[in-house]
Amino acid sequence: MQAFESSVSGILPCQSIETLIATGAIASDTPFDTDQVQPASLDLRLSDRAWRVRASFLPGQRKVEDRIADVSMHPIDLSGGYVLEKGCVYIARLQERLSLPPGLIARANPKSSTGRVDVFVRLLTDRGAAFDDVDAGYEGPLYLEIAPQTFSILVRPGTRLNQLRLKAGEPPRLETRSVGVDLDSGEGGIVGFRGRRHAGVVDLDRIDGHDPRDFWEPLSAPKGELLLDPGEFYILASREAVEIPVMQAAEMTPIDPSVGEFRVHYAGFFDPGFGTDEAHGAGSKGVLEVRTHDTPFLLEHGQIVARLVYEPLTMRPDRLYGEGGSHYQRQGLKLSKHFRAWR
Repeated sequence: MQAFESSVSGILPCQSIETLIATGAIASDTPFDTDQVQPASLDLRLSDRAWRVRASFLPGQRKVEDRIADVSMHPIDLSGGYVLEKGCVYIARLQERLSLPPGLIARANPKSSTGRVDVFVRLLTDRGAAFDDVDAGYEGPLYLEIAPQTFSILVRPGTRLNQLRLKAGEPPRLETRSVGVDLDSGEGGIVGFRGRRHAGVVDLDRIDGHDPRDFWEPLSAPKGELLLDPGEFYILASREAVEIPVMQAAEMTPIDPSVGEFRVHYAGFFDPGFGTDEAHGAGSKGVLEVRTHDTPFLLEHGQIVARLVYEPLTMRPDRLYGEGGSHYQRQGLKLSKHFRAWR
């Protein structure tokens, strides 16, 4: 296998991803969708094969499907659409597969819309030692662990739950910025949303097709404080506007757990052009997916809850985030694209 050659270390932009597709380093069971390649990432799609499993796992020195045989409760055919129930764990094979050249690694992350409906997903590879990370030279299929937490979800072949970012070499961290939470009620009085425990099914391919009031409870914080209850799921917004320069990409990472008993962020990739003037934005809020642990926690306005880590691209991308329209460009506090605007 020929090594991937790049004069600089960094995250691959869209045109480099398209070259990998053209050369077969990234392949698929079906033709790629025209909008599947993002400015600095690739959306991955479910196939028709899945399994209900009794436990999460890492394959270790084995293939994923060999390990599934030990924990599978039953196979699932997704071809006609299938409801994945909250509180259960599933493994699905993805349509894409990789033949990565030496010198190129990959990392996966949930898509924004996946994190905002509290669906926990992690990428698996044959003989993989860690979730979401793909070693240089990996050749084989890709699988996704799916664990809906608050809502049951309807999926089908082609549903996109996660995305892949490819890196050449070891990109330096250009900058790390702290992210605080916005609990200033402002004019509308709403600072966030809490998921309703006994809501219906979210169809993940139905855009603007759900009444948000059936799934979410609006929250206010008149004193600039919000009490997080254990086991509940919250959608909040960052205090700061986020802008990603055109020659960089970013990932939102959790802070040290010693400063708060809660988890922030399921979906952490920010593509180049997010919130920038060149992409016709003026800064966009980062949406925070928050889940508490075992104890109630009082969150204050401006409290640091996450960090943005910026890394360089190997070259300028041919297109930027938000060009041609995006549900999340110039966003404030916003639910996922599956829900109609809150009124």
